[in-house]
Amino acid sequence: MTEYFCAKNRTSGFVQVSERFFSIVALHDIDEGGTPYMGFSPGRWWEGIENDGCFCCVCADGNECTKASAQSCGECIQAGEKCGWCTDEDFLKQGEQKSTRCDEVEALIKKGCSEASIENPRGTVSVNKNQSLTDRTKDGVKLKPDQITQIQPQKLTLDLRSGEAQTFHLTFKRAEDYPIDLYYLMDLSYSMKDDLENVKNLGTDLMLEMQKITSDFRIGFGSFVEKTVMPYISTTPAKLLNPCTSDQNCTSPFSYKNVLSLTADGFQFNNLVSKQQISGNLDSPEGGFDAIMQNQIGWRNVTRLLVFSTDAGFHFAGDGKLGGIVLPNDGKCHLQDNMYTMSHYYDYPSIAHLVQKLSENNIQTIFAVTEEFQPVYQELKNLIPKSAVGTLSSDSGNVIKLIIDAYNSLSSEIILENSRLPEGVSISYISHCKNGVSEKGENGRKCSNISIGDQVTFEVAITAKGCPSNGKSETIKIKPLGFTEEVEIVLNFICECECHKDGIANSPVCHFGNGTLECGACRCNEGRIGRVCECSKDEVRTEDLDANCRMDNGTDICSNNGDCVCGTCECKKRDNPEERYSGKFCECDNFNCDRSNNKLCGGHGRCECRKCICDANYTGSACDCSLDTSTCLASNKQICNGRGTCECGVCKCTDSKFQGPTCEICPTCPGVCTEHKDCVQCRAFGTGDKKDTCEEQCNYFFLVMKKKKEELPQPNDQPFINHCKERDANDCWFFFTYATKNDSTVEVHVAEELECPSGPDIIPIVAGVVAGIVLIGLALLLIWKLLMIIHDRREFAKFEKEKMNAKWDAGENPIYKSAVTTVVNPKYEGK
Repeated sequence: MTEYFCAKNRTSGFVQVSERFFSIVALHDIDEGGTPYMGFSPGRWWEGIENDGCFCCVCADGNECTKASAQSCGECIQAGEKCGWCTDEDFLKQGEQKSTRCDEVEALIKKGCSEASIENPRGTVSVNKNQSLTDRTKDGVKLKPDQITQIQPQKLTLDLRSGEAQTFHLTFKRAEDYPIDLYYLMDLSYSMKDDLENVKNLGTDLMLEMQKITSDFRIGFGSFVEKTVMPYISTTPAKLLNPCTSDQNCTSPFSYKNVLSLTADGFQFNNLVSKQQISGNLDSPEGGFDAIMQNQIGWRNVTRLLVFSTDAGFHFAGDGKLGGIVLPNDGKCHLQDNMYTMSHYYDYPSIAHLVQKLSENNIQTIFAVTEEFQPVYQELKNLIPKSAVGTLSSDSGNVIKLIIDAYNSLSSEIILENSRLPEGVSISYISHCKNGVSEKGENGRKCSNISIGDQVTFEVAITAKGCPSNGKSETIKIKPLGFTEEVEIVLNFICECECHKDGIANSPVCHFGNGTLECGACRCNEGRIGRVCECSKDEVRTEDLDANCRMDNGTDICSNNGDCVCGTCECKKRDNPEERYSGKFCECDNFNCDRSNNKLCGGHGRCECRKCICDANYTGSACDCSLDTSTCLASNKQICNGRGTCECGVCKCTDSKFQGPTCEICPTCPGVCTEHKDCVQCRAFGTGDKKDTCEEQCNYFFLVMKKKKEELPQPNDQPFINHCKERDANDCWFFFTYATKNDSTVEVHVAEELECPSGPDIIPIVAGVVAGIVLIGLALLLIWKLLMIIHDRREFAKFEKEKMNAKWDAGENPIYKSAVTTVVNPKYEGK
């Protein structure tokens, strides 16, 4: 069982897995070569997978090869497809079990087994018969049905190795003008009276329609009613002669009658069908399934269509008990004079039995039923592959259209079916249909909407798990449902290795002939045990055996790391196949060596008998001390910057002022330029603080003078160089470079040309000041003028507002007298 756990966090160098799952385990980061995260906990091997920022661990409990504990090459190769067996007689180390020879091929090579000594047989696919697909037209050369090929190849042989899938492709192409046999099976109970009238002319009419599809068409007719026992029919003498009412002329009841075997004569069909009479029964379901089982009516190896026409339901297995019939249907043909004679003896068939018979005989069924029973037969259709349901009109007037539509629907779908598989064998399909559509699983068996001339491909994979008990070859068949063509596949099982044939019986290597030397190991005879069959089960006492398995007369048998078998320690296997015990007393192992950074032997060596064997350029008990000094090189190409020693690939700084991985960091030191400024100034220009002591203090470097700073050495001229720019007492800049060469000598290049600041220009300064004062004055005047305009506008607006709000008295002055006097003539009469 595989377990998955997720880490809480990742830190530099390792990942700490949640304590919820186990206590102390750390997993390393993935390296540039793609090595997965790995780590250990007691008895477990953990492999890390990082996904979307979440680090997950997989607990791997060994591979299928080591789990099998195979004792022979044959057992080994049956354990899994990746398993190989090492035939080198000297491969096993002391204390290792015989089953150690069985492991994954890469693991065996790592353990020291050469590729030439590894048995790892592979499966094969051979095509035995591969006729080309038929490509013809309807008007072309007429071919017999057995001359038409629609599936390719026709026969294959597979050599199956356990666990290894063998894949091949099957191609199917619908042939044009493919022959068709159609059998019309009709319910002749009384309710189908009007339908019979329309079917009487079916032969010639259907012939004309089918000739548009194929030039080779045959048609037959059969009828059914019910079992001839109570309670399905009335068994009174009168009703046995005429089951209908007295005014109706009906034929005696019957179970099934083959009226006309398949024929190409449509007129004969019409003639015989027109002579048929309706019968009758008591219950509603009919016995049509009995009729379907009696299908030996002259089928050819062509497309076989069975039209089942009824207006009622159906009886199935178990219903016969009502009539006292308990024997299951035997599925055989019991026709005498074209009549089914055992309906009273055998029960109705089950639906599963019916499906089996239809599939065996490649019969495609078309259920032509009335609308009332559509849901029932739709459910039945889902149980019967390559079947269709059509709605029959009340008088069967649409039966020809129904048959044509159903045939087109059935023939446009290809479904592959295989025979029963041997034990331990599985099969899978991938379909490659039209328009690039591919499906897997159950849908991989089928392709739909296939027209005449279309070609589709199926990818088939067959896998065996182990070998059959008899070890013999098996044969399976694959065929498209509804077609008689099939593909035969012979399965051969690889149960033994090639070296098995070269086994030496009673070999002296196997302790004086007590076994067969086979594939580099002894296969002991009955009653013998031990790696080389050196012991007999009956002759040796356990105490004697155990004494030989104790180291230094101790109490632990095989150091508690193995089992004592025939006086020899056979060491236990670990869950992790990379970990193993070894030694005469299983006292050694390859996983308990010293670790560094949680890696076994620091990841730079191998563990042998609990001691690290280091790779080149590494030393130490955990191979964690590197002898390579490249990691100690400073940027000036000096080892540890000349300030320390390189130990195990790490700098140990001898000068306490310096630190860092290469002793280049000095937090308390001034910069190189500042440190050497005074000496450079005194030697190049005779100035500075050290001009009086220049000879004594500043003779530690070689001075080179250059005219200009552009002539100073550039970074590409020397491995490491410092460019400096310093100021002297006159505020002038001088330029120099400081470089330490590989021989520890110092070289300083100085530019003679100084960069001194020039004096100020008075006229522009005075002009600028004057201009500034004038501009500031103008700006102040403009601001004052703007403020006054704003103030005046506010006062005027205030006056206008008060003027609008003034209210004057509108009354008359009492002292006022008008200057006009009006006098009226009293004598005036208005004339």
